[in-house]
Amino acid sequence: MKNLSPAPIWKYFEEICQVPRPSKHEERIIRYLLNFAKEHNLPVRQDKTGNLLITKPATAGYEKWPTIILQSHIDMVCEKNSDVVHDFMTDPILPYIDGEWIKAKGTTLGADDGIGIAAQLAILAADNVAHGPLECLFTVDEETGLTGAFGLEEGFLTGKLLINLDSEDEGEIFIGCAGGIDTIGYLNAEFEATPSNSFAFTVSVSGLKGGHSGDDIHRGLGNANKILNRYLWMATREFGFRLSHIHGGNLRNAIAREATATGVVPYSKKEDVRVLVNCLIADLQDELGATEPDLKIQLESTSLPEKVFTQTLHNQLINTLYALPHGVIAMNKEIAGLVETSTNLASIKINGEKIVITTSQRSSVESAKTDIASMVESVLLLGGATVEHSDGYPGWAPDTSSKILKLATDSYVKLFNTQPSVKAIHAGLECGLFLKKYPGLDMISIGPTIKGAHSPDERLHIGSVQKFWDHLTDILAKAGNNE
Repeated sequence: MKNLSPAPIWKYFEEICQVPRPSKHEERIIRYLLNFAKEHNLPVRQDKTGNLLITKPATAGYEKWPTIILQSHIDMVCEKNSDVVHDFMTDPILPYIDGEWIKAKGTTLGADDGIGIAAQLAILAADNVAHGPLECLFTVDEETGLTGAFGLEEGFLTGKLLINLDSEDEGEIFIGCAGGIDTIGYLNAEFEATPSNSFAFTVSVSGLKGGHSGDDIHRGLGNANKILNRYLWMATREFGFRLSHIHGGNLRNAIAREATATGVVPYSKKEDVRVLVNCLIADLQDELGATEPDLKIQLESTSLPEKVFTQTLHNQLINTLYALPHGVIAMNKEIAGLVETSTNLASIKINGEKIVITTSQRSSVESAKTDIASMVESVLLLGGATVEHSDGYPGWAPDTSSKILKLATDSYVKLFNTQPSVKAIHAGLECGLFLKKYPGLDMISIGPTIKGAHSPDERLHIGSVQKFWDHLTDILAKAGNNE
């Protein structure tokens, strides 16, 4: 990436790719940032949660300008293709150039939000970027619980203007986001002896695009958990299928790309289950062919398991997964194309003696968020599960009269001779929590173009990074004129 422009931001992005930074394991990237601050003689503070704040004095002549907070999160989603050997705790990300894009070899790239971190560092290190006083906030564990934003201490920040660098569409300025909550169901994993004269097989769903459960929920993508369970439900009804193991999806904020299950049918049905796979593939090609052309459902015989789920548990699980909603629930009535409310069937895992079903709900309307979470809870309860909810996080209500929005819009028009799109986003941003801690904040969110976030298809558009950099530095250079 050394030949890409602007050189400073690509330099730091490439360095960041070498630093492992899974959510809740950000020790290495924190150490990297602390060393950066020391090398550049910049003040740095760390709060009890782990968030870092690196400050930089104003450029000469800009001392009286308002302090601007630049913010990104330092963790990344760690997803890889099943055939890729990669340890996110120790191995670097391997980025490469593919035409107009930067991609990673079989894993998430971490441009969400590594490119935001890189922009902050490039500005902190620069001596040719005009700006007022800067506070660069680096938050921990955004992807798995917004832990850093929840734990942000009052008084840690002094600025009143904040630019979040975690958006994924260049040319769009975000001024609102959805709130979210997780709903998790638990079933007791109860087993009994496998019926005699059974045929055992493993069925797997793969080849799906996956994606962000907020940004991509409206795209009509396949959910591996729903597809797998559709097959299991039909095999149960038609052939007396009995389940012995199931695993699908991974992260609460990602649409499931892969899922697998192992179970048995009477030996006389061994050919019928294969025919059923072909029939389902044909149906799904009609339903999802345009959005999921690489979908695969594969069936392989396997050794006979000693135990299968009890019939009661099997029926509870299969019917519950079929009944659980997934996808868009409602569209926004005022902003065209914006999802208002959605739910994601994120993962199914066996954890010790429990089967854990993880779902996540989002909405820009607080009451609607509660309603869809209650709907999901009711389905889980009907299926015999015990249910718990996460604490959830608030949305960020749009403010079209925002001063920093006007500044950013005017800057974009002057630079590129076109109007940016001003939008709200269905994904969760930390801004809602920042606003709760600092009610006077005036905020926007911008970023370069990232596609396929939270999946191994994640890619960063090279040309959009230059425009993002030009826009961000121009906002900083003109912030005092907005007073």
